Amino acid sequence: MDKQVAEVLVRTNAGTPMGELMRRYWTPVLLSSEIIEPDGPPVRVQILGEELLGFRDTEGSPGLISEFCTHRGASLFFGRNEENGIRCSYHGLKFNRLGECVEVPSAPRACEHMRIKSYPCIEKAGVVWAYLGPKELQPDDLDVEWSTLPDSHVFVSKRLQECNYLQALEGGIDTAHVTYVHRYEVDNDPMHQGTRSLDYIKADGNVVYEIEKTEFGLTLYGRRNADPESYYWRITQWLFPWHTLIPPFGDHALGGHVWVPVDDHNCWAWSINFRPDRPLTETERADMQAGKGIHCEYEPGSWRPRANKDNDYLVDRKAQQEKRAYSGIFGFAVQDASLQESMGPIQDRENEKLLPTDRAIVMARKLLHDNAVGLQSGEQPPILGAQAQQVRAAGVVLPKDTRPQEWADEHINGTRDQPVFSI
Repeated sequence: MDKQVAEVLVRTNAGTPMGELMRRYWTPVLLSSEIIEPDGPPVRVQILGEELLGFRDTEGSPGLISEFCTHRGASLFFGRNEENGIRCSYHGLKFNRLGECVEVPSAPRACEHMRIKSYPCIEKAGVVWAYLGPKELQPDDLDVEWSTLPDSHVFVSKRLQECNYLQALEGGIDTAHVTYVHRYEVDNDPMHQGTRSLDYIKADGNVVYEIEKTEFGLTLYGRRNADPESYYWRITQWLFPWHTLIPPFGDHALGGHVWVPVDDHNCWAWSINFRPDRPLTETERADMQAGKGIHCEYEPGSWRPRANKDNDYLVDRKAQQEKRAYSGIFGFAVQDASLQESMGPIQDRENEKLLPTDRAIVMARKLLHDNAVGLQSGEQPPILGAQAQQVRAAGVVLPKDTRPQEWADEHINGTRDQPVFSI
């Protein structure tokens, strides 16, 4: 990849082309449970290179403001969350969730001058989302399927991944790797086991891609052999710029990810499981909370996985030899993260040699780059309206003469009235 193109793709701080593009979309910043208590402790939030503070005010509304007081730069993390605002512990200045300075004890007339940066927030599916772009261009509320469901139908986790967001995102739209890195664990994982799709995935590692550019991003059709007269299609959706919807396995919950830059060297990996048709069972939720499936276990008191680069991801070479873990690492999330982080904080893409199975990655990079550069010239990025977001991932066996695009248009594009298609 051209070095200049790569630089545009991986730099996301304010003022960079990609950073300005990503600020046009609703961004997940906190789990609602992190600030569950009105007037409770504030939480540091770093997103797209910005150091911010999340809190819930007296009325229960979430707020996201700059972490630092405009007076002398003290951190408001050590402030008092009280009476609908954060009061700086240094000199008593008080800021509400809109960023307005409502009190300067030593100079009451200075309030307007002391205003702080703030971003509008919404809450959906147990997540606090913020919009970091120009106020006059704020998009419609998010309408990705899982974000519209009752909390009882959804489980959301997040983890810190110690590499650039693009490495994680590219893994999310790469269905070819499932045949390898997750090959052995899928048989025992409670959120994947007992499905015919696993047989097809293991038997055919030569995935053939058909990719469709859509108004919301890309639809990826990954084809594997099924029986002599049919193909197994894994249909993955990438909703621009950072949502992925994972093809389901059997009667297990559907899944998805959101890949959000913390800074250029780290990202938040949000992982979601959901059931459109019913609440998650106690067993399903317990497995997710235990780190099964696409979730993970944490280092105590942090969002960092327990298996991380400092302990070589707890690699077990005996398990690798015995074919219990393909790479010797357990847990889908950490299996992916270990390989993506192994590329370095920012992968050197000038020296990569791509294969036919990387077509989706090439197209996603081009869409991201072209829209980031176009925004600098006044072109407006694709804003995901409600109808555009009404898509679903699927796993389906179709006769060899059936075009998967036609099947998808009828069953999973632009509608949520159809059943979940999975095998």
